[in-house]
Amino acid sequence: MDIQKITLICTGDAFSRTDSLSACVNNISTVRFVNSYLETVDFPENTSIHHLECKDTRFERVPVEKLASLKELRVLRITNTNSLTDFDVKRRLTFQKLKILDLSNNNINMHLCWSCFRERFSELRVLNLSFNPLVIVQAEFIGPTKLESLDLQHSKLRGPGLVPAFMCLKNLIYLDISYTGISIHTECSFCGLDSLEVLKMAGNSFKNNQVVNTFTNVTKLKSLDISNCKLQHVSFSGFDLLHDLHELDISNNKLLDIHPESFIHLRALTILDVHCNQLITLTKKHLENLPSGLKKLDLSHNLFDCSCGCLDFLQWVKEHEDVLMRADMMKCHSPSYLEDTQLMHFDISYCQVSTTTVAVLVSISVVVVLSLILVYKFYFHLYYMMVLLSGGHSSTDHNKIYDAFVIYSSKDQVWVRQELEGTLESGVPHFRLCLHYRDFRPGVPVITNIIKEGFHSSRKVIAVVSTHFMESRWCNFELEVAQSWQLLDSKASLIFVVLDGVDKAVLRSKLGLFRYLRRNTYLVWKDREVNRHVFLRQLKASLLDGKTWTEDELRSMLMK
Repeated sequence: MDIQKITLICTGDAFSRTDSLSACVNNISTVRFVNSYLETVDFPENTSIHHLECKDTRFERVPVEKLASLKELRVLRITNTNSLTDFDVKRRLTFQKLKILDLSNNNINMHLCWSCFRERFSELRVLNLSFNPLVIVQAEFIGPTKLESLDLQHSKLRGPGLVPAFMCLKNLIYLDISYTGISIHTECSFCGLDSLEVLKMAGNSFKNNQVVNTFTNVTKLKSLDISNCKLQHVSFSGFDLLHDLHELDISNNKLLDIHPESFIHLRALTILDVHCNQLITLTKKHLENLPSGLKKLDLSHNLFDCSCGCLDFLQWVKEHEDVLMRADMMKCHSPSYLEDTQLMHFDISYCQVSTTTVAVLVSISVVVVLSLILVYKFYFHLYYMMVLLSGGHSSTDHNKIYDAFVIYSSKDQVWVRQELEGTLESGVPHFRLCLHYRDFRPGVPVITNIIKEGFHSSRKVIAVVSTHFMESRWCNFELEVAQSWQLLDSKASLIFVVLDGVDKAVLRSKLGLFRYLRRNTYLVWKDREVNRHVFLRQLKASLLDGKTWTEDELRSMLMK
């Protein structure tokens, strides 16, 4: 019979060795022993077996001496054998045509010697050492030149992450080191893997739980799996050089946020999986930087915020339902009253306000703010004008108990008391002045005193202009109010007393004061006897203008 493949299952003790089968299987290309008591193999040198599989046998070590006789052997699989603990690749035996070596799911502890593989397995393309207790890998400069696939998943690894353990595998395309207990501490962990296209390393860890420049040496990657790696941060430059990446899995980590530019260079990306993280939202910049060719995006099982501050993201989710995987598992985590609500069922109209409403609200806000600023700045002026316009100021002289309200700097108080108060109030004719240190009512706001006790109760205003006066903000304010008072009351009059030593140039520029001096009574006081006499006569004449006398005042003047 021309048999191409034979499988012997549950043979028991009948075939603990292959001696009795040698002649039978000599011309069969594929031979499989499954769940047998096979302890060793023994085939003649001229056998044509290409594919040999021994699953769940009683091997204690890989019988490299016996297997080396199979000159046509291309595929060797010895798997699921708990008793298999040793694989010695240092013996000088060669497998010239072997391309696939699968020793997964055994109990092997070994030191992986890349140079030995280069010598013994020169044609090896696929090596599977997954699900074994311990594999030690060290950095070497010489290794198998044709190895394309290496599977070490779920085997305890020593070496990778601390040293560039794969730097001699120039042609490696597929590498699986998932759940191998390694921690990536060096940026050169994957140095030398110039042809690598698929990297699976889920279930491991990174230094400081962040991806920085780990993948700068594997620029041809097309698929990357770094899920379940306890990641908390991904640097914005972590994936910068992966221009050919098609699939990225960073799910089941602890990412609170992702830099908005983390994916900006991944223009070939079609599948992105970030489910089971702690993302709150994706900003508008995140969404703008997502690859345009993205076809599958998994954002499920994150801690999404469904408040109106995340409206851009919530609206984007509804518009891109065709891209989102497991969209029904994208649920609100906050605010609490929306917890477990599906994002797809969130009513975004609740957060949307019409353009007209926004414009009206903004306009009202601007007007209110400007009004508050103006009221704050001109509060005293507005208050005074309101009092006048409301009728609180009488145009008759009935309420005028003072002849003049004196505006002056506190630094000129001595001059005011000597030259004005002492002269005008004790002389003949007798005048009564309103002086703030004496006549203002205590406990009353200053502006109220200025208006009611000053302007409201006085026929005229005397402004004592000095260098101190022009430097005082308060005096300038009182002068501005006096000008407003003069504008609103046709009988109001300002008398400017310019003290000796005031710079005329400064007087012209300061608050346009010079223009007011030309329109009102303008007296200059000089500290000389003749000038003082003339000054006093002119001042009294200005105060007498429009003054009415009571009988008591006339009787008092006649007696003097």
